Amino acid sequence: MPVDALTLAERLIRFPSVSSQSNADIADFAAELLRGLGCRIERTEYENPPGTVKVNVVGKLGEGTGGLAYFGHLDVVPAESWTGPGGDPFGPVVENGRLYGRGACDMKGSVAAFLAAVAGFDAPLKAPVYIALTADEEVNMRGAEHLAAHSAMFREMVAQETAAIIGEPTRLRVVYAHKGGAGFEVVAHGRAAHSSTDHGINANWAMVPFLVELKRLYERTRTDPKWLNDEFDPPHISLNVTLCDHNPAINITPEKSVCRAMFRPMPGQNPNELLDEVRALAERMGLSFEPLPSASPVYIDPADPFVREALAITQTDRPLTVSYGTDGARLTALKRMLVLGPGDIAQAHTADEWIELEQLEAGVRVYREFIRRFCT
Repeated sequence: MPVDALTLAERLIRFPSVSSQSNADIADFAAELLRGLGCRIERTEYENPPGTVKVNVVGKLGEGTGGLAYFGHLDVVPAESWTGPGGDPFGPVVENGRLYGRGACDMKGSVAAFLAAVAGFDAPLKAPVYIALTADEEVNMRGAEHLAAHSAMFREMVAQETAAIIGEPTRLRVVYAHKGGAGFEVVAHGRAAHSSTDHGINANWAMVPFLVELKRLYERTRTDPKWLNDEFDPPHISLNVTLCDHNPAINITPEKSVCRAMFRPMPGQNPNELLDEVRALAERMGLSFEPLPSASPVYIDPADPFVREALAITQTDRPLTVSYGTDGARLTALKRMLVLGPGDIAQAHTADEWIELEQLEAGVRVYREFIRRFCT
């Protein structure tokens, strides 16, 4: 069954699969396409917190053990401020050697490239090819978390030590590690009143001493070797703080002040140490503390034979690290896993998202060579 990567990428972009919506339609489309390629299909469903149906699809082509697994996600971030050609983020446009559209880079282009590689592969398979397409990567990787917990095919990959590729955009460079994620929410409570009176309690003033101490902790994470790793750029955990008091008017004393923060732990670091320190600080100051959902770092030894083989396939001389996260954070039961896909992360989530056609075509060639080396 012939599949053209560009045509398929355009078709996938036309599905407005923003994470807040159900992805059932694009997942069912992908499942039918996988069936057409000869795959056995596993479809799992769950509901997100608002009750929206989400779908993961896994296809398996061929028999035997080991083989190669590809992981991609079908959801995309919103595109309300789209500035790309055509004016419609879900109306793909090809212009000046680029495919524009929401998800073109992150990561429907990659999914299309891998499916085209499978479709154009005509040698007999001695080991299976798995294609796992998830929901909700853009919102705490819920789809991959559900897949890891409920997919029989995923358990099969783990048991057989299948080599796995997370197809996020890396310009087809081999990525052996990425940072994780952790965070917290600290809340100060006050009492709303007209600011001309003394009847109110301004929650922001209660938050200020906490922020002073949090700033000291932030500075420590930039110098303490415990929180540094020179394999990454930047080499620190990138503690990022946001503040909001939800106050409707400047003449009302804020009754609530919220500090939310995220940091990106690297392999070998224990984020709970930092969370425990912040929790103790908040409680000492009479503030409430809640941890936010976390995500594991991804790491494979850069000297691992799988990494060496990937470097040979991509004709590159050294593997890289990245500071963003992927579905791999929920798939760490897979011990041979790296990140590699067409496109540049700099174009992901932008108001005119695009992928170079050359990268799309190169992705097909590279993925096809992975299939040849690991499945024949």
